[in-house]
Amino acid sequence: MKTFAASLASLLRPAAAAVMMLLLPLLLIGWAEQAVAHPVSKALSPALHSPETYDTVHKVAQHAQSLQTEDDSSVRLLARVNPNEDSLKICCLHANILDFYLNNILRHHQSAHPRMHQLETDLSRVSLDLQNQGCNVTHYHDHHHAVEFIKKLNKMESGRGIIKAVGEIDILFTYLQDFCVVKHNATAV
Repeated sequence: MKTFAASLASLLRPAAAAVMMLLLPLLLIGWAEQAVAHPVSKALSPALHSPETYDTVHKVAQHAQSLQTEDDSSVRLLARVNPNEDSLKICCLHANILDFYLNNILRHHQSAHPRMHQLETDLSRVSLDLQNQGCNVTHYHDHHHAVEFIKKLNKMESGRGIIKAVGEIDILFTYLQDFCVVKHNATAV
C-alpha cells in the first residue's frame, strides 16, 4: 500500500506543479486588477486620522450635547453635504468653517471641558495642514453652507449657540475626515 501511495504521489507532483504554474499568473493578475480598482486615501492632515484627536473630538462633542436643551437638539447648524460634489471643494468649505470654529467658537468654550485645549491644538494643526495643502479658507466665506451656518448660529442665544456648535464638532470633524483626502491607486502607494 505504501508503494502505491508513493508512486501516486510522485505521479501527481508534476501535475500539481503544472497546475500551480498555470494558476499562479492568473491569481497574480486578479490581485493586481483588484489593487488598481480600489483606491487608497491619504489624509491631507495626519491629525484627521489620529485616534487621539478622534477621541478628543467625540468626548468634547458628547459633553456639549449633554448640555443642550431639547429644543437645541432638534436644530442642526452644519448643513448636510452632497457627496457628489468635488471632495476638495467640500474639504475647503469645511476648513473655512473649522477656521470660524477656531476663531469664534472654541475660544468662548475653553474652560467647559478638560480636553478643550488639546482639541484646539489638534484642530489648529488640521487647519494649518489644509491651508498648506492649498485650501484657501477665505475663498469660502460666502459659500451658502458657511452663510447658513453663521445665520443659524446667530439666531440662537449666544451661550446656547456656542454649546450647540461645540456639540456638532464631531460632524465637522467627520466631514473633514471624509473629504480632506487625496485618492491614490493602491499600486501607486
